[in-house]
Amino acid sequence: MHNKTIRIWAWLHKWSSLVCTVFMLLLCITGLPLIFHHEIGHLLGTEVEAPPMPADTPRISLDKVLQIARAQHPDRVVQFVSQPEDSEDLWFVTMTPTPAPTDDFRSVAVDARTGAVLAQPRFDEGFMWVMFKLHVDLFAGLAGKLFLGLMGLLLLVAVVSGVVLYAPFMRKLDFGTVRRDRRPRLKWLDLHNLLGIVTLVWLFVVGATGMINTWADLMIKYWQYDKLSVLLAPYQGQATVPVGERASVQRSLDVALRAAPDMRLSFVAFPGTAFSSPHHTTFFLRGNQPLTSRLLQPVLVDARTAEVTASPHLPWYLTGLLVSQPLHFGDYGGMPMKILWALLDIASIIVLGSGLYLWLRKGQNSGQHLPKTPQAEQPAEGIA
Repeated sequence: MHNKTIRIWAWLHKWSSLVCTVFMLLLCITGLPLIFHHEIGHLLGTEVEAPPMPADTPRISLDKVLQIARAQHPDRVVQFVSQPEDSEDLWFVTMTPTPAPTDDFRSVAVDARTGAVLAQPRFDEGFMWVMFKLHVDLFAGLAGKLFLGLMGLLLLVAVVSGVVLYAPFMRKLDFGTVRRDRRPRLKWLDLHNLLGIVTLVWLFVVGATGMINTWADLMIKYWQYDKLSVLLAPYQGQATVPVGERASVQRSLDVALRAAPDMRLSFVAFPGTAFSSPHHTTFFLRGNQPLTSRLLQPVLVDARTAEVTASPHLPWYLTGLLVSQPLHFGDYGGMPMKILWALLDIASIIVLGSGLYLWLRKGQNSGQHLPKTPQAEQPAEGIA
């Protein structure tokens, strides 16, 4: 590779790495407990589970569930109702002061068979919530998400430029060589390069999916503007359907499931909320297979008549978003994949930390007179 080209790639790698390293370290550190959020929830006693009962135990209607939940917070309105992916014995009812998006919400966990209130978990406090908020938006809302998305883009530039620089370097040394007999900075440089190549694909996948996830709010708003606005044109100018004039939610759910018989409920968005319209109860259904269980199919049911208005397929960009979210946290393959994700996360922390160390050490050594290094070492200096 031409020296000028190497210098350009080295400049790209250096500055893209330096700008994003601290934030990527933060994301790797906070992402580590999030990989095991269910397991940590069990240890902390914050994970809600329905008590064991015979499989054929009858379930109460969703209308009764909502009545029970509203009784806990009569001054609030129901925004969402959801079920865990691995259990139909629980309902989580999310309630807020108004239908508008807000961080002020309360959750009520109701047993789907007995109607008992099992817990009122707080998802806006505690260790895992702090880790989640730091990882998702730095407590800065949409601006924080977009900023982290930019850092993810810089990570991808750093990964690609690192590969370009590593290729000529590896022509002079065997793969995996760590020159332990040289000064500490060279040993850390070799370790940085080795772990960087080992974690290359994972870093690229996690960086790319993380960047896509930061665009989620904008993608949903665009979908609502581009697709849903056409479907909702007949309702233009009509006010949000009052609670007292709405049809049975259980009947609406049954109608939605009949419209997509091979799917199961993921969550319900009520009229006027961020994922629905002022005139519909929107049921988001998921498939029964490992992959399709991550994909959602919205079914819009008229809140007054309980008739299906539309069941639009999600566009490609929302499908990509739904696939990228579980892949980002290693949620596809059970515990073995989570352990693999955790090990690669730790290796990435070492890569990022060593890169920062190499830059700081380079600055400390810049004024010292060092002997001329052999040709085999020169390309490696450019990688850091």
